[in-house]
Amino acid sequence: MGWFNLGITSSRQYSRSILVSMRYFNIKDFDCQETGNNEMSEDFLNKLDDLRHICGFPFIITSGYRDPTHSIEARKTNAGRKAGTHAQGIAADIRINNGNEAYEIIKNAQSMGFNGIGVAKTFIHVDTRKTMPVIWTY
Repeated sequence: MGWFNLGITSSRQYSRSILVSMRYFNIKDFDCQETGNNEMSEDFLNKLDDLRHICGFPFIITSGYRDPTHSIEARKTNAGRKAGTHAQGIAADIRINNGNEAYEIIKNAQSMGFNGIGVAKTFIHVDTRKTMPVIWTY
């Protein structure tokens, strides 16, 4: 299977399989909002696409990839912390409209092995960190 660049402003190239296999998202949904770069993990994108399928309602991605120079990520590294899961390409924030959507995303994300889940009033963060599973609120 060949690799090709989609005009994304990073060196990342995606296989045709990720583009064909994603049923619900466009790769550009995950571009960094400040730089346009996109270094999302294909495994993460496939898993998120499966989560969307299981939940059965549309997901709006409010934050996907964040370049290490993104203002939020830069604050983390300047404080001596390692790059966050968004900068690693293994995280996304999903807009929620009500408590039922939040519940469904959290329930299904846990059962599918998303190890990081953050709960805010207007979005749910999901990631596939390699450390101990964690849930937090904003």
